[in-house]
Amino acid sequence: MPWLTEAGEADYPAVVEQSTLPVLVDFWAPWCGPCRIVSPIVEQIAQERPGRLKLVKVNSDTAPNLSQRFGIRSIPTFLLIDHGKEIARIVGAHPAPTLNEWVDGHLRKTSS
Repeated sequence: MPWLTEAGEADYPAVVEQSTLPVLVDFWAPWCGPCRIVSPIVEQIAQERPGRLKLVKVNSDTAPNLSQRFGIRSIPTFLLIDHGKEIARIVGAHPAPTLNEWVDGHLRKTSS
């Protein structure tokens, strides 16, 4: 599934920052109930936008330096990254319509 992958601290630059597509980064952890609830929603968002969006899941427990770098204080936290730059952020387990609108609104603004 090219629209969904995982990244850790070592491969984050190659997987996210060098992506030619906008990237939806999902900071999550296995013990996080809201993360598990919203995970199928964000996977569906990426699946419905082939060639327009890539979803990268980052386990905040195994990538503490990335969590610190991006100031992650609560999970789930979602970042939209375009050409290596953060263009938007949303925190929390939002319902599908809210996340779809958030993603689509920012995708329209990207240069891709």
